[in-house]
Amino acid sequence: MEGRGEGGNGGIPNGEDEVSPWKHNRGCGGESSSARQGKTRSMRHTRVIVTHYGGPDALRVVEEECPEPKDGEVRVRVLAAGVSLPDIMAREGVHPETPPVPFTPGWDLVGVVDRLGDGISGIEPGQVVAALPIHGAYAEFVCLPQRELVPVPSGLDAAEAVSLGLNYVTAYQMMHRSVKVRPGQRVLIHGAAGGVGTALLQLGRLAGLEMYGTCSSRGASTVSELGGIPIDYQHQDFVTEVRRLTREGVDVVFDPIGGTHLWHSRKALRPGGTVAGYGLISSIRGEGLASGRPGRRQRFRGAATFGLYIAAGWLLPGRKRVVPYSIQTLKRLKPAWFRQDWIALLGLLQQQKIKPLIAQRFPLAEARRAQELLAKGGVMGKIVLVLNGSSLESGAA
Repeated sequence: MEGRGEGGNGGIPNGEDEVSPWKHNRGCGGESSSARQGKTRSMRHTRVIVTHYGGPDALRVVEEECPEPKDGEVRVRVLAAGVSLPDIMAREGVHPETPPVPFTPGWDLVGVVDRLGDGISGIEPGQVVAALPIHGAYAEFVCLPQRELVPVPSGLDAAEAVSLGLNYVTAYQMMHRSVKVRPGQRVLIHGAAGGVGTALLQLGRLAGLEMYGTCSSRGASTVSELGGIPIDYQHQDFVTEVRRLTREGVDVVFDPIGGTHLWHSRKALRPGGTVAGYGLISSIRGEGLASGRPGRRQRFRGAATFGLYIAAGWLLPGRKRVVPYSIQTLKRLKPAWFRQDWIALLGLLQQQKIKPLIAQRFPLAEARRAQELLAKGGVMGKIVLVLNGSSLESGAA
């Protein structure tokens, strides 16, 4: 996993060493799990970093000293971290939330409270928690502010629980916060066999929606099993097919692709309908560094196009709106909503009313392989990095 990086150590921050992807992770063992911040002997852990904006070769596995929680922070031993398209967009430098290099990717995680910083109360070592740090989850240990942590019921699968973070909260909030769907409405879900797509299908079935989903022929059975009517985007025009099946069109389209695809989705709406746009996948298909363009300079182009479509949706006849959804923006504006919604989803998982589809589990050191698989497309469900097993421990809140 060679990277050009910035700086004299191949983009690796001082104090870190590159390790073989197959090296056993030693972790931060050896200290008391109930100890609060204080002087302890130095321990090591493994994390993944992006050394430069670019392709999969930008990912490097390094070993470094374990992070120590600051005042108001909690150190979490990561059990599972989600692998998502925003991770790839950040690696290429085209996502609005892209940090400066070098950085550790990873939007969501589930783990066990390992160590408490000063000023922490109401949480104890051994509790299982979830968080959406936006970046930093591809690591054995992460320090996060206590306010970022969501309690996770015991007995759940860590990979399934982490799938609720980015994928299911996105689906749930688009349905119930942004669009406010009603029973009996028709919806079209693009990428219906993917991580957010399967979440939308499961939550849409609970909400009593009539659902259509674009997918490959390989994903058609998954879409059907989850209550949707599959539309093969490789061989069928989805607007024509939606019109054939519904005559009038659908009430809502969930579109993660962005760009001109949003306008095509708008054609599938009935009068008064809404396109909920999220993700902007088109940013990494011919517009990122893979095409030789400076990704960071281009990363706001999709947002500008989005703005034009939003304005046109209000001005043109037919009352067909295009509305944006951004999980990180809504989380910052309405943090209580984010917490409430993830807790509600964990309850649905515990009651077995939803069942996240896990496409594949990879060890942390194989993050590059995981991202390469996701970037190829056609993945059904969520790809997850797992550490130290995937079943949650007892003692959760």
